[in-house]
Amino acid sequence: MRDIQARLRLMHTIERPEQVFVRGQGSWLWDSGGRAYLDFHQGGAANSLGHSPNVLVEALQRQAENLLNPGPSFYSRSLLKLAARLCQATGSEQAYFLNSGAEANEAAVQLARKWGRLHRGGARKVISASQSGHGLTFGALSEQGEARNGFGSVPFNDLAALQAAVDDDSVAILLEPVQGDAGVIPATLEYLQGAERLCRERGLLLILDEVQTGIGRCGSLLAEELYGVRADIVTLGKGLGGGVPLAALLARGNAGCFEPGDLGGTLHGNPLMTSAGLAVLQATLEPGFLEHIREVGERMREGLARLSRRSGHGPLRGHGLLIGLPLLGLDAPAVVRAALAEGLLISAPHAHCLRFSPALTVSAANVEEMLKRLAAALARAKTATAEVA
Repeated sequence: MRDIQARLRLMHTIERPEQVFVRGQGSWLWDSGGRAYLDFHQGGAANSLGHSPNVLVEALQRQAENLLNPGPSFYSRSLLKLAARLCQATGSEQAYFLNSGAEANEAAVQLARKWGRLHRGGARKVISASQSGHGLTFGALSEQGEARNGFGSVPFNDLAALQAAVDDDSVAILLEPVQGDAGVIPATLEYLQGAERLCRERGLLLILDEVQTGIGRCGSLLAEELYGVRADIVTLGKGLGGGVPLAALLARGNAGCFEPGDLGGTLHGNPLMTSAGLAVLQATLEPGFLEHIREVGERMREGLARLSRRSGHGPLRGHGLLIGLPLLGLDAPAVVRAALAEGLLISAPHAHCLRFSPALTVSAANVEEMLKRLAAALARAKTATAEVA
């Protein structure tokens, strides 16, 4: 009763199921009634190491006991350590830390336009790509009048359209290696390599939005490695903090041209956030960790492919532990609800696609259990659909 009354005080900005979760460990969550749920959503891929991993809990506890936030005008040790380690691991020259991936993408646009003023005669247009109306996550692109705001948007995986959009006012091309919110649509190798080549030929910056794909999610530290490309600017978020709000802006070469006063934020890079990021990054770089992601990701892909073929769905999309399963004849949100009833948490970024983003530490046994519960959920949703029809 207390939870029901409390829900009335929360602004109704998102549809949530009735469960109130009180505890998590690894790939499992428990609600206030004591029921366990297998979590293959993990906060939309934010909980990269799963729920309450020891390395993250201990890092946060140590940091909280010493220093939370001296303010963005001062250095802290965790800030400096994470910047140095992240730049070293990604081959970047500079890093800046923010609170969310949306902020990181907005900062990337600001940085590109600053670079355009310095090196490209004031050019400011940033070209992005979207799939069926879904694409990058930052405020400026959600507003009407993209051209007026200095943005251009073209279809995703269409290299000819990308080339046609470049003009004298263009300063950068901003792409996601995998468009997660559009239904887990990966860039083709030809497309992403062609976009990099186009940037080099026309003197533009290549910005990669790796908010969803970075920090091991696709089986390499950055998804750009899978494609053999190198961006001038990279944005990170979600998994970098392991569930703690943290994002990063990485700059390479002369793209790092911000000066004091160009960016600011009360909580940007505070010690608590950056200590979490350091713990996550160190875990991700441990020997064998990325190999585990690739191996268990392949196991999950094979299992989902078998289930998809039996059920008449698919084909699968994605890399590593970011997988999309297109559905035929079933409503994805209905399957998500059916999965919840089976004790499985997944998401539906698109009306006809399921998304799986488990913890990077997920086990083979967790994958097998997920497949059993998903099969039951698909059967439950199919029965419900037939009854309505």
